[in-house]
Amino acid sequence: MTATLVPPTAHRLAHRDPNVLRWLGAYASSMVGDSVYYIALSWAAVQAGSPAQAGVVMSVSALPRAVLMLFGGVVADRLGPRRVVIGSDAVRCAAVLAVAALLFLTGPGLWPLAALALVFGTVDAVFMPAVGALPARVTSRDQLARVQGMRGLAIRFASVVGAPLGGLGVAVGGAAAAFGLAGLLIAVSVPLLISVRVRELPAEDRAAAPTPWQDLRAGLAHVRRHRVLAPLMLAIALGDLGFVSPLNVGLTLLADRRGWGAAGMGWVLAGFGAGAGAVSLLLTVRGRLPRAGLVAAYAILAGSVAIGALAFVPSLVGAVGVAVLIGLLAGLSGAMCGALLQTQTDPAYLGRVTALSGLVSLGLAPLSMPLTATAIGAFGLGPVYVVSAAVCGLGGVVALAAPGLRRAELPR
Repeated sequence: MTATLVPPTAHRLAHRDPNVLRWLGAYASSMVGDSVYYIALSWAAVQAGSPAQAGVVMSVSALPRAVLMLFGGVVADRLGPRRVVIGSDAVRCAAVLAVAALLFLTGPGLWPLAALALVFGTVDAVFMPAVGALPARVTSRDQLARVQGMRGLAIRFASVVGAPLGGLGVAVGGAAAAFGLAGLLIAVSVPLLISVRVRELPAEDRAAAPTPWQDLRAGLAHVRRHRVLAPLMLAIALGDLGFVSPLNVGLTLLADRRGWGAAGMGWVLAGFGAGAGAVSLLLTVRGRLPRAGLVAAYAILAGSVAIGALAFVPSLVGAVGVAVLIGLLAGLSGAMCGALLQTQTDPAYLGRVTALSGLVSLGLAPLSMPLTATAIGAFGLGPVYVVSAAVCGLGGVVALAAPGLRRAELPR
């Protein structure tokens, strides 16, 4: 597939650029489709088997995604992120619609659902690095912070809209209808992506190593030797390790022990989403914040304090307020780290660098959830939240201690 090139003279603010807006529409549609897909998968798995079997089906996609993610970054850099995203969405759409048709004709079954989850996880291993590498090809470097804000808004939109749509699909026509809706939403992204114009790398930058393994080693070396990327990756890892568990399994146990119930937990998550969405909107409008490295460091440190405080807030209203603050700070640090990753990485390595970052966030951080649940049972909520906050805060300390990252700026 031949890419359509962005004219060298084209330079618009990202939120007013039709090319970027087409990319954003494709991304948002795909993310909403993903949300509907997960609702449909969980519902169908529960209907087809026991709760334990449903849990296995829901976790099947994690293994291929974690194992193959780094090589997915190699594929994205070798073939180009636009081509990989289009192909990935086409495969995901076809797989989901095939299972929808199968469920409509034959009824629920665990094996088709497990196979679908396996396909999704495998495709996600190349899809996610390509998605991360694509923004740098559709806009200029000085607009990448604004694009991070726009991407954050799309993620919030998908989380708010996707779950009700999935529930509606299940209520109207069962899992088959919900899967069909998910497939159609993912399908919408394909023509939009085909219409997106991209910048191709110079021929010398596109030159790949003789083998994928050498390509992977080159990407890891690019991060290891970089004065900004190396400490940035460590800061992201520590921040995610300290953040993911308290806002997932930790929050579930906190809501249960405080007597807030599922509705209360939903309000806390809504507060977090509102805070993160507000930061995304701010970045979309402003486009750039000065002293990005320092802002990211202080936001991680302040966010870690807010995470620790969440376990000691007795009322639901107070917890929602703290969650809004966590969302603001986590959204700010995440956007700054994402924008720095995009602007500091050589474009030829963006797929591999994004894959490494994704592996940390999606592969390593979730592993802490069982440990957190066990620790809360043994030591209580307060001590575990404090330890998690300290781990998260170490990410801010790393960012402050690394001169290259601390002084890093976003392009004007």
